[in-house]
This record gives sequence, C-alpha cells and structure tokens, in this order.
Amino acid sequence: MSNEHKLQSTIGLPQAIALYIGAVLGSGILIVPGLAAQMAGPASLLAWGFMTLLILPMALSMGLLSAKFPNAGGVSHFVTLAFSPRAGAYIGWFFLMSVPIGAPVAALTGAGYMTAAMGWGEESRILLATAMLTVGLVINWIGMKVAGRIQIAVVIAIVAVLIFAIAAALPQMKTVHFIPFAPHGWLPVGQAAAILFWCFIGWEAVSHMSEEFANPQRAAVKGVTIAAVIVGLFYFLTALATVGTQSYLAGGSDASLVWVISRAIGPWGAVIAGLTGIFICTATIIAYAGAASRVAFALSRQGHAFRWMGMLSRRFHTPIGGIAFLTVCFVIIMSLYSSGAISLTSLIQFPNATFILTYLGGCAAGIKLLRGSRWGVAISSVSFISTAVVFPFVGWAMLYPCLISMALWITGRIRRKRTLSITASAITEQEKATVHH
Repeated sequence: MSNEHKLQSTIGLPQAIALYIGAVLGSGILIVPGLAAQMAGPASLLAWGFMTLLILPMALSMGLLSAKFPNAGGVSHFVTLAFSPRAGAYIGWFFLMSVPIGAPVAALTGAGYMTAAMGWGEESRILLATAMLTVGLVINWIGMKVAGRIQIAVVIAIVAVLIFAIAAALPQMKTVHFIPFAPHGWLPVGQAAAILFWCFIGWEAVSHMSEEFANPQRAAVKGVTIAAVIVGLFYFLTALATVGTQSYLAGGSDASLVWVISRAIGPWGAVIAGLTGIFICTATIIAYAGAASRVAFALSRQGHAFRWMGMLSRRFHTPIGGIAFLTVCFVIIMSLYSSGAISLTSLIQFPNATFILTYLGGCAAGIKLLRGSRWGVAISSVSFISTAVVFPFVGWAMLYPCLISMALWITGRIRRKRTLSITASAITEQEKATVHH
C-alpha cells in the first residue's frame, strides 16, 4: 500500500491509553451510577462488580484484533477478513452512521450539565454542544499525534475530578445506607446490568485508529489492558460513592455526582461537575470522530464509499474526506434538534442497535481470526454472548440498521448495473472496431 493511501503511525502507548479511556469513560459515569442505584438499590453494586469483571475480555478482544490486523477499517476490516468484503462494508457503515448521531448526543449531554450548573438556557446548550463538536473535528483534522496529547490532558482532568468526588464522598458514606441491600428484589439487579452495558462499549472505536499505532502490539494490547483496569475501577468506585452517600436519593439519578461535589465545596461544585461533563463528552467526541473519519477513509479505499470520502489532508495527512462527511452530518442533526423536529431522547436510542451490531461483528470475527490463541477465542466468545444477550433490549432502534442495509443494497444494485452497462458498452465498441478492421 503506497504512503498516499496510508495513514501515518503517530500514536504511542500513552495516547492509545487516553483514547481508549476517552472512548469508554463517557457521559454514563455522570448518570448511570445514580440510575442503577434507583433501580436496584445497594444491590446495584453486584451488577457493577459483574460488569467490571466482564470489561477486560470485552476490551482485550478488540485489542488483540487491533494488534494482529492494524487497519483504519477497524472492526469492518476484521469482519472482512473473517467473513466477506460485503459483510465488512455493512459493519463499517453501521459504525459510520452511528457516530453522526452519537457524537451530537454526547455534546448535548455534556453541554446540558454545564448549562444546568450555570443556569443558562437551551440556546447556550446548543452553542456549547456545537463548539464541542467543532473542537473534536478540528483536533482530528490536525492529526492523531496532537489529538492523543490533548486527549491525555483531558483524561487527566477527568480522572482528577473523579478522584476528588470519590474522596469527598468517603466521609459521607454510612453503613446504614447499604441496608436493605436489595430493597426491590433481585430482578432489578439484572435489569441494571443491561443498562450498565452501555457504559462499557467503546473499545471497538479505537480499533479504527490501529493503523496509526506506532507499535500496534504494545499500544493495542497493553494500552487496552491498562485502560480497562482504570475505567472499571473508576466506574465501580463512583457507583460505590453514589450508593454509600445515597446521593441518588438526595440529588436525583442524573445529578448524583454534582450533589457529592457540591456537598464538599459548596456552589462551585456544580460548576466543576459541569466542566467535568464537558471534558468527559469532548473526550468521547474526539475518539469517535477520529474513528468514524477513518472508517470513511477505509471504506472509500476499498470502493465501498464515495471516492471523495477517502481524501487525505495534504498538510496533516489526515482523512479530511471523512471529517467533511461528519461535518455535514453534524450540521443536519444539530439543525433537526435545534428546530425541535427530534428530541434528545429519540436521538439517544437511534445508534444503539448499530453500535451493538458493530461490536457483535467484531467479536464474531475475533472467534474466527484468533483461533491460534486459546485466550483470544475464549474472550471473544464471552464478549459475543454478553453483547448478544443485550441486543433484544434495543427495541425499535433495530429499524435504523435495517434502513442502512436497505440503502446499501439499493446502491450496490445500482453500482453493479452501471458496471455491467459500462462493460457491455466496452465490448460493443471492441466488436465494432474488430468489424471495421
């Protein structure tokens, strides 16, 4: 593959760890611990413990594939190798069409925390969300070396605030807050585990940047392992602080972290929590915008997307075509939201099915491609089964991948007809030339 059609290898181990953490440690940490505690009470900690143990095989299945088959196509590339180019193209488009909705949702969520803390209105929220999306796109245009460094700074800021929140919660934690342990019975523990699953998806996103890892084996496997331990630890400790302080009852499920920080340092706590929301969601946007723009580049390179989507920046050698595609999509989604044509609740549900199908495709590819490694097959199988169990819960969101599949099938038919027509015309011209001679 020539350098003109290959991305530069600029991502080292620290940047890889930061990108993994940024992709997984999303807005869920601000909302889900309180929500799970409301559903299952202190017993929700069992669901957190189970998911924290499951996080390592989920992460490692993507890390091992990225180390063995580094490519901008990520999961799409793994599925192509394991099954077929068509299956890979479908998975690639599922992921690519998830991010244009998922990133604005993350931006609006992060902006919502800040506007709530400052008492600003909806217009301020939209402007702030737009600014966050712009930052994510510009950073990815400049390049992953810069993006990785910025991501390290953002992740350090997130970790610092979470450590402070957990430390601030310790004096407020009481044994009595853990009794009764399962006030609503044991069934809500399983229901809480299904919700928690969304907090731990994101490992597949960084696989799309594996072509840019300076040392794929080290960055992917070691990087994903370190990130999984950090993410699992912070999710569990935040959940423990939420239950131990009963902040989910005092502050509400969607503001439990704000309540903990506010109790510790007063009104400024809300501002700090708001800024944390912006940092967390911007980190997610940077990771996913980077992943999606590289999927667009890979799909174009393979002939499964428009040629212009594979354009690289002459100055930074970054996938400017993919970034342009995302820019147009972001403008459309933000315009629809701003006009009131679609709500944030509806937007949140749209990409659920496509994200899970992407992950299922990656895990299935892992079962086939990692046969040389007993651990590789085992962890891919565990990840596949746990993801498959959650898939039925997405409900009507299954319609979204169906629409994408239909669009791909129709365009494929049109492209094949056009190719046959061009081939037939060429043969006819050749026959005419032969007769003439």
